[in-house]
Order: sequence, then structure tokens, then C-alpha cells
Amino acid sequence: MSLKGFHIVFVSVSLTLFAFLALWGFVLADEPGGVPAVMAWVGVTGLLLMPFYGLYFLRKAKRLHL
Repeated sequence: MSLKGFHIVFVSVSLTLFAFLALWGFVLADEPGGVPAVMAWVGVTGLLLMPFYGLYFLRKAKRLHL
């Protein structure tokens, strides 16, 4: 698997895991506050930032002809 292919899979799996983390923290956790709330916000932050990383890498890979 090429570096570009690995990063596409990595970003896709990471987005799925961040979405599950946010879902778990906001909806499925037993206690509404504390650690689950912090983990939920980590999931939301990851969901917002990971696509920017993916686009950054794809542009850099295109520039370097990977």
C-alpha cells in the first residue's frame, strides 16, 4: 500500500472513531458530565480537524507526486 493510500485509509478510520467517540460521550455514556463530556469534545474536535489534515496531505502528496 502506498503512502497516499495509507493516509486515505487512516483519515477515514480516524473520522469514524472520532464520530463514535463523540456519539458515546454525548449520547451513550452512563453519566452525563465529567470524563465522557471531555471525550465527546475530543471527538468533535477530531471530526473538525481531521478533514483539514487529509486535505493538507493530499495537496502535499500531489505536489510531491506521491
